[in-house]
Amino acid sequence: MTDAPVVIVGAGVAGLACARQLHRAGQSVQVLEASERPGGVVWTEERDGFLLDNGFHVVLTGFPESRRQLDLEGLHLQPFHPGAVLRTARGFERVSDPLRAPRDLVRTLRSSPVSLADGLPLLRLLLDVSRASPEELLTRPATTTAERLVERGFGPRLIESFFRPFFRGVFLERELATTSRLFEFIFRAFARAPIALPADGMRAVPQALLADLPPGTVRFGSPVVAVDEAGVRLEGGERLQAAAVVVATDEVAASRLLPEVKARPTNAVTTFYYATGRSPVGGPYLVLNGTDEGPVDHLCVPSDVAPGYAPPGRSLVSVNLVGRHEPPDEDLEAACRTQLEGWFGPGVRGWQGLGSVHLPAALPSQRPDETEPMTRPVTLGGGRFVCGGHRESATLGGTLRSGRRAATAVLRALSSP
Repeated sequence: MTDAPVVIVGAGVAGLACARQLHRAGQSVQVLEASERPGGVVWTEERDGFLLDNGFHVVLTGFPESRRQLDLEGLHLQPFHPGAVLRTARGFERVSDPLRAPRDLVRTLRSSPVSLADGLPLLRLLLDVSRASPEELLTRPATTTAERLVERGFGPRLIESFFRPFFRGVFLERELATTSRLFEFIFRAFARAPIALPADGMRAVPQALLADLPPGTVRFGSPVVAVDEAGVRLEGGERLQAAAVVVATDEVAASRLLPEVKARPTNAVTTFYYATGRSPVGGPYLVLNGTDEGPVDHLCVPSDVAPGYAPPGRSLVSVNLVGRHEPPDEDLEAACRTQLEGWFGPGVRGWQGLGSVHLPAALPSQRPDETEPMTRPVTLGGGRFVCGGHRESATLGGTLRSGRRAATAVLRALSSP
């Protein structure tokens, strides 16, 4: 190993996971972050006593890498109900995971989207993905998620009323064109363990990673504009020598620094936040738009899941719109309120708007032809490395794993003659 540090560009989850692994191995590390905070898209802002996550994020505790790298107990995770509430033409209907919420089985079978004919394909899917390893699921022959659901024998009513609204909130696209490998991989995580929110917001994830690094490891407000074999050049002209450089940004930013990285199209999401005195949902449920009418795709009340998201006696409502790359305007917010008023009544007019978060590049597109293979190289040669969700499945678990893989590759390269 050389005296120069390994320089990591980006203090998101991947960069911090990579830095922690290198630090634990005794390697000097310097992380350069363009913004004034860690976490990238995984962050939480405090506003008037409310915790506003940077878009819709959750911790899937069923991901092996999440259990490997995160102290899940230390995050004080608060789980969602295993299933969802669907807004259909009949009103609100609850659909639950029959394996993790068996008491709700009769209620689920009585809901309009689920038929007895769907029960056997659903059970087969649950058993298949539960028995398979993550590695097997991510290397199976791929098609689109929509095509795989048909292949597995699901009827159009369940696909359109449940699978499509649920997974468009996961994939941030409406056609379910995302690779079936990722669908089965994520469905396995849902089947094995709950999705949850940290008690102190999603910022707790990068903060926990940052806490394991020595003070001064991360330099904030330090945008990098060029990367080469000798190190990096910062905005303003400063150069830093590096034993190796790891670019740990999103795919679009990485493609500007590394010619080998080709940016794919991106999937977008917009989140509106509202404060109200009483929760419109009344429980730790994800509410899905099962009719495909109106701009709202799904919503939840984070304070029903983790009470610390709102001050005492208040509730925080998170409303999500998928696939809109343009910034939100007053007309879009008004359309959301109109739709929500039809769902919950005229009291929606009194909800206090807390602002919005718009992420035009929340996820890279992950169609079958864009994810071959699912696991991409992190070593580029010339002392340059790359990590991020775009090197794996674009999930929190995949992002963590890419950081660990990059750190392992750096240590191997530095120890070689």
